[in-house]
Amino acid sequence: MPNMLKTPQGRQIAYHHTTGQGPTIVFLGGFKSDMGGTKAVHLEAWAQAQGRAFLRFDYSGHGESSEAFTDGAIGDWFADARAALDMVKGPLVLVGSSMGGWISLLCARAMPERIAGLVTIAAAPDFTEDSMWASFDASQRDALLRDGQIALPSEYGDPYIITRRLIEDGRDQLVLRSPLDLPFPVRFLQGTADLDVDVSVALRLMDHVTGDDVRLTLVKGADHRFSDPDCLDMITAAVTQVLDRAAD
Repeated sequence: MPNMLKTPQGRQIAYHHTTGQGPTIVFLGGFKSDMGGTKAVHLEAWAQAQGRAFLRFDYSGHGESSEAFTDGAIGDWFADARAALDMVKGPLVLVGSSMGGWISLLCARAMPERIAGLVTIAAAPDFTEDSMWASFDASQRDALLRDGQIALPSEYGDPYIITRRLIEDGRDQLVLRSPLDLPFPVRFLQGTADLDVDVSVALRLMDHVTGDDVRLTLVKGADHRFSDPDCLDMITAAVTQVLDRAAD
């Protein structure tokens, strides 16, 4: 059973926290995913074997946390992440997957003094604007504004219900429209066969941020899940490198 954290907004956030040495490694999951996914669990087992502190959690409306998914938006999930991060002390290494990459960038911008390093996996910054809204046709935009939500097909199961609030709130959380300095070791991982986040997004992110130790790794043939054994090894290798550099 997970532990539960009550946020300042009154939401109940499910989490698993392992104490250990060094910066706390924090996994931030993706849109409609949960902390029980392959990458989160693999990274937790790796951290425990290394004796390192680790935290994984579910945003509100995800996994075992409270609230309905359709009631949430990027700003809410960012606030949930801030509450989870505030629960642990000391420096942090953030590992953000897909939407979690966007959330981790928001955290890094808000609290750079606490961030020792950052790893993203198929990061999807600003996706509500650049991927969703930009791809909607006129009828979809009209329906969203009129009805407050539309349904989009998903290859992962039930259709995604996209709310007007998700789109409008996302515009208040954009990270690619203003300077974004990442003054710590950063590793971006991206598969070339990713059908959800195009390689161009990773290249745009790489070009946009500033920092003295920022690297992008493209993996030919890797998809959005980025969770086969080789990809999982790449994630732990990137976290190891960030930890080593942060300790220098």
